Amino acid sequence: MTDFHDVRFPLHLAFGTRGGPARTVDILQLANGTEVRNAKTKHSRRQYNAVAGLKSREQALELLQFYEARFGVLYGFRFRDPLDYEANNIIGIGDGIETTFQLTKTYGAEPHTYIRRTTKPVEGTVTVSVDGVLTAVSVHYLSGKIQFSAPPNEGAEISARFEFDVPVRFASDRLDIILDDFGAAQIQDIPLSEILESEAVSNG
Repeated sequence: MTDFHDVRFPLHLAFGTRGGPARTVDILQLANGTEVRNAKTKHSRRQYNAVAGLKSREQALELLQFYEARFGVLYGFRFRDPLDYEANNIIGIGDGIETTFQLTKTYGAEPHTYIRRTTKPVEGTVTVSVDGVLTAVSVHYLSGKIQFSAPPNEGAEISARFEFDVPVRFASDRLDIILDDFGAAQIQDIPLSEILESEAVSNG
């Protein structure tokens, strides 16, 4: 991603963040009262508001610096979801040929699961096992791809445990910060929107 800066939104400014996944579904109510529902997109998109973490003039200045360095909404950055930042699950099955696999997180249990690609693993947190045996891999921290030096055997279960950030951007083209007489800062919104990366981009 050329429009992405590999830096994380300051954790101490994110305390009290609210938000989570959003999904858009078209709902058509028929004449008999029944419904037909269709998902407009395959993947959910995380939406956050980090306003609660901003308390002082110093923090307001830090936010201002971070916002300006991202050129507002132009460049994306890493954000640690305060609730959902860890994964520990199967990411693939070996076929004896493929050496590259995508880190993912699985939600739910069969037969009703959602598999989410995680493209921004946290450096130093990724461990990979093949049939339960820890195995060395190389990790691309901007795409979430891992690579084995030799292909796992056909039918081998590949699992990964790691922490991850969410690629986001500012969702507003302005900051509206108020300082009171005692140096405390107030701001109404710091909206952040997840950047959904295409497969072609995430291959990195």
